Amino acid sequence: MNLGDLKFGYAVAALAAALLNTASPALSFSFSPGPSLNHQIARPREVVSHGALYSQRNGSFKKSTKLFMSDVTAAKAPVDDDKNPPLFESLLKGITRDYKMRLPLYKSDIKDGLNTQCFAATLFLFFACLSPAIGFGSLFGAVTQGAIGTMEMVSSTALCGVIYALTSAQPLTIIGSTGPVLAFVATLVQLADKFGLPFLPLYTWVGLWTSFILLASSITSASNLVKYLTRFTDEIFSTLISLIFVVEAVQNIGRSFTNPASSFTKGLLTLIVAVSTYVTANTLRGLRNSVYFTKGVRKNISNFGPTIGVLTGVLIANWAKVSQGAAAALPSLAIPPTFATTSGRPWLVPLMDLPVWARWGAFLPALMATVLLFLDQNITVRLVNNPQYKMEKGRRKNNMLDGMHADMLVISILTFITSIIGLPWLVAATVRSISHVRALSIFDSAGKLKSTIEQRITGFSIHALIGACVLFDKPRAILTQIPKSVLMGLFLFLGTSALPGNEMWERMKELFKDSKIAPKERWSAVPRKVTMLFTAIQMGCLGAMVYVKESPIGVLFPVVIAMLAPLRFWMEKSGVVKKEYMDILDEE
Repeated sequence: MNLGDLKFGYAVAALAAALLNTASPALSFSFSPGPSLNHQIARPREVVSHGALYSQRNGSFKKSTKLFMSDVTAAKAPVDDDKNPPLFESLLKGITRDYKMRLPLYKSDIKDGLNTQCFAATLFLFFACLSPAIGFGSLFGAVTQGAIGTMEMVSSTALCGVIYALTSAQPLTIIGSTGPVLAFVATLVQLADKFGLPFLPLYTWVGLWTSFILLASSITSASNLVKYLTRFTDEIFSTLISLIFVVEAVQNIGRSFTNPASSFTKGLLTLIVAVSTYVTANTLRGLRNSVYFTKGVRKNISNFGPTIGVLTGVLIANWAKVSQGAAAALPSLAIPPTFATTSGRPWLVPLMDLPVWARWGAFLPALMATVLLFLDQNITVRLVNNPQYKMEKGRRKNNMLDGMHADMLVISILTFITSIIGLPWLVAATVRSISHVRALSIFDSAGKLKSTIEQRITGFSIHALIGACVLFDKPRAILTQIPKSVLMGLFLFLGTSALPGNEMWERMKELFKDSKIAPKERWSAVPRKVTMLFTAIQMGCLGAMVYVKESPIGVLFPVVIAMLAPLRFWMEKSGVVKKEYMDILDEE
């Protein structure tokens, strides 16, 4: 699905904003407008003036001078303003701050995860994480000629997921592989063939260099770069991700009708199973806002809705198989039968098989790998840290940067480990992470998000279960009975469930509403024409990205995304959308 490609261009926009601010300070613009945005503002010290000091009647001249000099020093010292942190900080400052705020809460991170909602989220995300791991694993096996395959991908998902859940500063983030990483590995295979080098040793050295560069970025707090992104780009990015998931599911279902190896009966059954899974999951998830049953029953059924949807799809598929025989047998998950590398190679990669010149030369491709992993990781964590989810553990109020530096440290260590044993590199996965957060959201009686269960149990349990599928025979045997069509229904649910709360989506629906009777929204103070223009521009950007992505010039797709942040700035500065309206429409 190449979701990481979106993130690459998305973060280039942040870099462009940073360069514009640096090159043209007179413009004095930021892509985080408004007083209530990403971070709380530290209250500046009140500086006593020179005249006031000398006008004190009861203080000595020495005392006044000392007070005056201390205040002047304070005035000249840089203010620790959370709203506008520097792009780089002193060594280890960001990591130390992240862990100092989060580690004291470790006990509660365990205790808070011991409840039925977390159990339900674990079951749901287990399927949502396992399916992409198997899919990416088969693709890796194809491009690397079996050097890195499904077993390596599933093993990396389990191992890295468990470590990340236990050691990160934002444990609700789910890590996995991405499209750009796969594309980069394919390029690395071609590079190895061109120079006659063994692929796995080259992959390992590139990974080692990458881990060192990521380590340097974490200890210098380079993740502060994402402070230049705003809701305008968030909404377009999130809508596009949801659209991709929905389209991917629909295309997979459609191929069951057009594939020569399939039949109309299998195609129809695939459609029925996928739709049944989606409708069941979506209906039961929405039960929390209904008037049926007691509050406790509604909550539990809603939490287990996606899992019940998966079970419903499996039961329908199995019933059809039993009643109709092999003609109704649907393709199922393909999991390796034994725990071993795909090609039978040793787990430890022979580092010294690579020539000395190539070990140093691996630094160059490592630079690109660093960009991919750095941007993939930070953009997703920023979306997870969005204040709309009302998280409080280990962070300052409304701060979307807290935790990023410690998490980047963990990613650098995991990249080092996976490189030396020939496993795929993993970073934060957008849709899985957002689905994880939403599965842990707590709503009030009116259906509005009240808080999020912040803990480490679900992330650990999800990946521990995936690890069990790698190590033990019985779990593998059970999972091979789950049809792929069930997971396509789950993909539909993942894509559509991320839309509620996305204000771009809500404004798109508002275009077809009668404004006289429609409920008032947060942006109702903005003239309707301005709101419609703002939304139309976002929709135009969305359409342009989809068009370029599917066109022969798809390679330029990240460039389109990179233009979103400058476009938002231009809209305000040119008066297309006045600042007072932009502050409302683009408010965090």
